[in-house]
Amino acid sequence: MRHALPVLTLLALLPLLLGASPALGSTFDDHFTGGTLRFDYHHSGTAGEEHISLEKIRREGEWPGSRTQLLDDSNLGKYFFEVIDPTTHRVLYSRGFSSIYGEWETTGEARRGVWNTLHESMRFPETRGKAQLVLKKRADDGTFREIFSTVIDPESRFIDRSPLNAPGAVWTLFENGSPATKVDLLILGDGYTADERQTFHDDVERLMAGLFAAEPFKSRKGDFNVRAIDIAAAESGVTDPRAGVWVASPLGLAYNAFDSERYVLTYENRRLREFAALAPYDALILLSNTEKYGGGGIYNLWTTAAAHNSQQPYLVVHEFGHSFAGLGDEYYSSQVAYEDFTPQGVEPWEPNITALLDAENLKWKDLVAESTPLPTPWDQDAYDAAVLAYQKKRQEMRAAGASEEAMTALFAEVKASTQPMLEGEAHFGQVGAFEGAGYEAKGLYRPAVDCIMFTRNPDDFCPVCARGIERVIELYSR
Repeated sequence: MRHALPVLTLLALLPLLLGASPALGSTFDDHFTGGTLRFDYHHSGTAGEEHISLEKIRREGEWPGSRTQLLDDSNLGKYFFEVIDPTTHRVLYSRGFSSIYGEWETTGEARRGVWNTLHESMRFPETRGKAQLVLKKRADDGTFREIFSTVIDPESRFIDRSPLNAPGAVWTLFENGSPATKVDLLILGDGYTADERQTFHDDVERLMAGLFAAEPFKSRKGDFNVRAIDIAAAESGVTDPRAGVWVASPLGLAYNAFDSERYVLTYENRRLREFAALAPYDALILLSNTEKYGGGGIYNLWTTAAAHNSQQPYLVVHEFGHSFAGLGDEYYSSQVAYEDFTPQGVEPWEPNITALLDAENLKWKDLVAESTPLPTPWDQDAYDAAVLAYQKKRQEMRAAGASEEAMTALFAEVKASTQPMLEGEAHFGQVGAFEGAGYEAKGLYRPAVDCIMFTRNPDDFCPVCARGIERVIELYSR
């Protein structure tokens, strides 16, 4: 659920510098056909052992991404994907990303040596000749190290060129320009029956109005196209194991991922990608036709969100901050399955979290006023006491089978208590380094005392998060 620039070592920069000029003086058309290829693979292992195996290369439609911003220099993500010309060894295309596997390997189950295999995909512009596909993983020192490499031939008979089967109509909420120069956001619904098609349309319109009411999305709305696909389910809703609800929904969304009650994921990546390939997209939002609070967001993968919960405007905005811009969770008191998500003494890659190992080189120091102390004091003890009491009450209510109406009332109670508490802080509204972030009460710091990535209180992102979002917008809209 994770999910300004960190100080990079020379080693961390080398992979980017070596590929910084994929074809000096050349154009997109010199190296790419204009089509899209999808690298489907299996990611297997435990916390201490990791393997990648190619499943297949799938041809989709036209390339929807930027034709000028082909190399990713954002330093975001736990993994890094490169497409390399095997003759010149130049990097032609690259993107950072995170994955479900990357989260799973930090769980207790993975650390006990239990194996898991997850299906993953990376999309890239179809090359005119053979291409080397490379996957790298971030080490604790911030550098990326190769974990898989293979060479593919786009003209091979082993490329899957079978027709894409439309699950339903593709429709446009709004369009501001060519997919090559805009962020293309695609929304898929899960658990909506054919009779609930209008409900899905209404949900998309309402939730996108909420997303583009929050800054910086509000100011940058002209840089986006938003489309959706109608996918009819046989029955309404999605799976919720703790409630004893099991549904064979088209996208396979389900609550209780990693045994975390409110975490909504799908493990049906192959099916999802086949559906999504019918429309141009840079980012995905998956809506579940449910009321119970839940969702998730993984960088450069997708956002999930319950469409009918009382907190759904905040939920979509918060989770999209993860999946679109790689923002980390700034809260630390809610239940998660991760164990040491950020190892002690390691600087997080997320642009809005720091271990403050070197205050003089804080990655958002240019946004901090000279008068603001680092670390920045706040009354964490009082806040923690209030929030932990509410967490205990929430768990008791869930165990007792409380209704969603009762849970909604509790959310309102928490906000009424914590919002004035945080807004009363001496450094409220300032950028600093406030202890408590990334699922850790101590040792990790966030840039503002309150932000959409910390609580449900604010309407907009803090300056550090906003800058991170705008940087990714630029990556896709030029």
